[in-house]
Amino acid sequence: IVGPLHRVQALVDEHGARHVVTLLAPNTPHDPPSGVDAERHLKLYFHDIVQAMDGHVPPSAADAERLIAFLESWDRADPMLIHCWAGISRSTAAAYTALCLFRPGADEEELAFELRAASPSATPNRLIVSLADAVLGREGRMVKAIEKIGRGADAFEGAPFVLRP
Repeated sequence: IVGPLHRVQALVDEHGARHVVTLLAPNTPHDPPSGVDAERHLKLYFHDIVQAMDGHVPPSAADAERLIAFLESWDRADPMLIHCWAGISRSTAAAYTALCLFRPGADEEELAFELRAASPSATPNRLIVSLADAVLGREGRMVKAIEKIGRGADAFEGAPFVLRP
């Protein structure tokens, strides 16, 4: 399940999510979702940027490694919620990473178009995708696939959506 910050608790309750990935800028106030154990809640803090900018924290290789390790530890018995501020960029990059992780033999482009079909506004953060691509050994194919689907439809906030890894 992918969505924006302000819908986290409602999405956890609606879908019975017991694992959560939070991708927010440092110092963004947010409450942990009730019903999710602390060890099942990965919190990564960086800005939604694709290159270094003064005063901003970019996603790092360590963030990609932590994300992938957390995804690998998920037994998939209960749903997982992935969210960022708007549910458009950081969270869709993480969701695309999950698709590529859980479907290692699948074509990256097909997975990118599956993401686009699920979310017309999805605009996965290219730096997160690039870092995950390196960790997963996809040799740049994830990045090329995301470039192929292009920028999503303009939106203030993405509508929540569900992918099946």
